[in-house]
Amino acid sequence: MDMTESSFRRSGEYDHQYPQGHGQQVYTPGAPTTSATPVAPVPSVNPEWPPPPAYEPSAARDVREPAPAPRKRTRGPLALLAAVAIVAAAIGGGTAYGIQELTGKDVTAAASTSTSVVPTSEKGTVAGVAKAVSPSIVEISASSNAGESTGSGVIITSDGEIITNNHVVSGASSVTVTTDDGKEYGAQVVGTDSAKDLALIKLENASGLTAASLGDSDNVQVGQEVVAIGSPEGLTGTVTSGIVSALDRDVTVSTDESQGQQQQQQGGGEWPFEFGGRQFNGDTGSSTTTYKAIQTDASLNPGNSGGALIDMSGNIIGINSAMYSSSSASSDAGSVGLGFAIPVNDVKSDLSTLRAGGADS
Repeated sequence: MDMTESSFRRSGEYDHQYPQGHGQQVYTPGAPTTSATPVAPVPSVNPEWPPPPAYEPSAARDVREPAPAPRKRTRGPLALLAAVAIVAAAIGGGTAYGIQELTGKDVTAAASTSTSVVPTSEKGTVAGVAKAVSPSIVEISASSNAGESTGSGVIITSDGEIITNNHVVSGASSVTVTTDDGKEYGAQVVGTDSAKDLALIKLENASGLTAASLGDSDNVQVGQEVVAIGSPEGLTGTVTSGIVSALDRDVTVSTDESQGQQQQQQGGGEWPFEFGGRQFNGDTGSSTTTYKAIQTDASLNPGNSGGALIDMSGNIIGINSAMYSSSSASSDAGSVGLGFAIPVNDVKSDLSTLRAGGADS
């Protein structure tokens, strides 16, 4: 018995096999079957499986809706614009990155965290980030009556506006900046905001500089990879890498200018701060301010202050500002993998104030 035949047995129907020439009754679909009406033997029958329907299909059942004509696929510029619109809607605010992926061209947008300033072939690599962003990071030397200090800064305009920490230039009588290509510029302090430990300086007679892409620190996630670039101990363009260890850490720093001068005299260039109820790198004094910081295990050392914390697409997500050290003495301070950065969104929200002279003016 084949499998097709057996699958149609229900309640005794089709319960007989049909070998040829043995005179068994043959079930004829649609015809009445009673014991009073014998059916003549059929010598050679090959029944159909499955049986045909007991009625002819009506014309209505055979009528089918015609298939809709295929829509023509738009080609050329209109198709590209439609694709870009779909990508923009899908990623919500990442239009620049979507265009870059579709056209193969690098697009720079200073306020978009989805922008990649790293070449596609090197995207997601520390080397690629360092190569793309290093031209936007500078070394800052500040001099005052108390001594000299070294810090870092981030170029934000091609004509030489630079963001750094307030404590790097606090009380400075002169400021000198060295760019990644070794050129030196004099600089003037435009505005300071000690409550946020931020300062804006402007290079003299500068043009054609590489401005950094400022990202979105609200999108930063714990565990994501980051790169730090600065000038620790005067070693210009030093690159380190790590991850974001935590967010919203309360870091308390001094707003007293004399504290900054004291640090300059000691030669460290870092800022006294409190974290977790303990003081580091000296006494913070009585005048302090607290901000929410990004914590990173990327190595930070004295001189990294004011430098950049960068995501793997090359966007600035923070300004490095403080480092934990087991020693409170500036001369003995060193990285133990606990660094802190001011979120870049705090920097962007403070720019207009800094350009107008700063909150301390």
